[in-house]
Amino acid sequence: MKLNKIKKDLNLKILTAKKFLDNEVKGGYTSDLLSDVMANSKEKYIWITLQVHLNIVAVAKLKELSGIIIINDRKPDSDTLKKAEQENCPILTTPKTAFEISGELYQLLKGI
Repeated sequence: MKLNKIKKDLNLKILTAKKFLDNEVKGGYTSDLLSDVMANSKEKYIWITLQVHLNIVAVAKLKELSGIIIINDRKPDSDTLKKAEQENCPILTTPKTAFEISGELYQLLKGI
């Protein structure tokens, strides 16, 4: 499924790398521990987290993730947004909790 459809269907706000909304998403991973994401997420997954610091972009690029969803209406600082743009890493936000958005994403992706 394309990131653009997920953005639309889950009512997410895109903050960075808008031209990469055609990224393919094959699954999702929810965690706030960077080491856990590095160990267990998979290529083309979308990552759900409350983290907003610069290192989320590095982890997303290392694991070749399709994008990052930041929960609870948290906002990354300008350095994180700038790095995400440079690395073509889509960052999206939602006011929903990790539990809510993970469940909605699961329902959306379970048929693919």
